[in-house]
Amino acid sequence: MTSSQVDQEHDIGKAVGGEAAEEGYRRGLNSRQVQMIAIGGAIGTGLFYGSSASIAKIGPSLIACYAAAGIVIFFIMRALGELLTYRPTSGSFADYAREFFGPFAGFVTGWSYWALWITACMSEVTAAGHYINYWWPSVPVWSTAAIALAVLFIANLVSVKLFGELEFWFSTVKVTAIVAMIGIGIGILTFGFSSVGDTASVSHLWSDGGFAPSGTWQAMLAMQGVIFAYLGVELVGITAGEAENPKRTLRRAINTLPVRIGIFYVGSLIVILSVYSWTKYTPGVSPFVQVFGAVGIPGAAGIMNFVVLTAALSSCNSGIYSTGRMLRGLALSGEAPDTVARLSGRQLPLPALVVSTLVMGLGVVVNVLSPDKAFVYITSVATCAGLWTWIMILAAHLRYRSRVRAGLLPASDFRMPGAPVTNWLGIAALGFVVVLMALNGDTRLGLYVFGVWFLLLVVGYLAAVRRRPAEVA
Repeated sequence: MTSSQVDQEHDIGKAVGGEAAEEGYRRGLNSRQVQMIAIGGAIGTGLFYGSSASIAKIGPSLIACYAAAGIVIFFIMRALGELLTYRPTSGSFADYAREFFGPFAGFVTGWSYWALWITACMSEVTAAGHYINYWWPSVPVWSTAAIALAVLFIANLVSVKLFGELEFWFSTVKVTAIVAMIGIGIGILTFGFSSVGDTASVSHLWSDGGFAPSGTWQAMLAMQGVIFAYLGVELVGITAGEAENPKRTLRRAINTLPVRIGIFYVGSLIVILSVYSWTKYTPGVSPFVQVFGAVGIPGAAGIMNFVVLTAALSSCNSGIYSTGRMLRGLALSGEAPDTVARLSGRQLPLPALVVSTLVMGLGVVVNVLSPDKAFVYITSVATCAGLWTWIMILAAHLRYRSRVRAGLLPASDFRMPGAPVTNWLGIAALGFVVVLMALNGDTRLGLYVFGVWFLLLVVGYLAAVRRRPAEVA
């Protein structure tokens, strides 16, 4: 193949979704902010609050589940990192799906990821309303949730730098809480202080019914919930269009992922399950509250309520940011109305942010009025959309590598280790999660709902093709 043909192929890749430099965004996210966005994306309310139910169900084997899922997530992020260094774009996964598998794949990936964060935001901002009610119980949940959503929306309208600064401090609160808990736990194990000092021991990891007291199969079934605790870690890819020196910044953020997973998930769970036997943790009560309470920290429940409120606001803040960029990217590709493609004078996707936030607001009403019925169908889309996005990242990376080997595209200097074997291992692991979902009556619903969602996307895509056949088909 001649050099002109290679250049032509690369130009085609640039044209699909546009280079970040041509998207019109301002590079207002500095390295410090991107690093904390990457850290914060890997830490959610599932660790602070939801992990208690998993601990009570499968005991210390939860540690192995988080470690195994963390390895899969690292493969996904290294694949994404190589794609981002090849071509940084705020459209990220949708642009790569479009480039390597055609416009329909890009359409499904973009809209599914948009729906993922829309539903996640609906859930998190409603949860934030409940957390705020811890201090003001007489205030209606819908009003506090609406106020929280409005504040975050306004912050996203001011500048991308303010979004980054908010996310930096949200992540700082989460990291501080985890580091404090680990430090306290190590102090209890080492020096034996507090009311649990005499019984705290790492032997709790295997002495109370074994490492997997509920059996290996139950631990495997828990993987479907564990792997989704990492949902949001891929958000750092959306920042590519607005990060200063994205290739260097994103490389560093992705390379430190194993350390973050090792400390924040595996490390914290080892400490939590060593301080107390897994049998003493109560579902619905934060394990962090129990550890903080063990050393007599006054207001431990209030402190952790503030931390989980921060985690919920962080997730919603990220959701507003990502849905605005993803929706505008779809519009630029002719897969969403032209009106949401415009940028404000501050180089922000104003119409896309407004539309996304309004949909989130409607979802808050649905969640408050019918939390156990209608909303479970909506959030099921997010579960499967996350799997679709991650599988598409790994598959697009495989296609990219094949084109590099054929001399059609330039090679990246940030190569995914072990590819293509690690790609297939990651895809197989995610496929196994789909099988687990199908076997579990509680999660099977998600697959049904996503099937309906997929059919709606087929209809939407055909409508987009008819509207702009030259651009979309």
